[in-house]
Amino acid sequence: MELRRIRPDEHVAAGDVCVAAYEPFLTGAEDDYRERLHDVATRDAEAEVWVAVDAGRVVGNVTFCRPGTPWREIARDDEGEFRMLAVDPSAQGAGAGTALARLCEEQARAEGATGMALSSLATMTSAHRVYGRLGYTRDPSRDWSPLPGVDLIAFHKVF
Repeated sequence: MELRRIRPDEHVAAGDVCVAAYEPFLTGAEDDYRERLHDVATRDAEAEVWVAVDAGRVVGNVTFCRPGTPWREIARDDEGEFRMLAVDPSAQGAGAGTALARLCEEQARAEGATGMALSSLATMTSAHRVYGRLGYTRDPSRDWSPLPGVDLIAFHKVF
């Protein structure tokens, strides 16, 4: 598996992976978040999208949110943050999600961050297990709701 910055010709494939991974957590066909998940080109222009590629196919992606980008939500000034970590359902459990999270940690450390923060839906328990194995702990003081009915729980890790 190769980890690298996304190429423009992979934006649609990465968006498809994101939507497929998040589909069980969306509220139905009318959920506007589906479009935001699929819009990898905007995320890559405004933040930084990284992919996991296996046999020439995008199997996972993550948005690394540098300080000053509009994609940061809960990170403090001395922390990194990542969002929309997604692995194709057919590739889940093979390590792509863990590898992408670690890559974001490496990026943040290289830029002088002392930790990492992220938000997740409470129902994303498989992702929470990955975060736990990587040393993240719950941080209820940063839990928040970006929209009515969308309650996000926070995790953080100190490097």
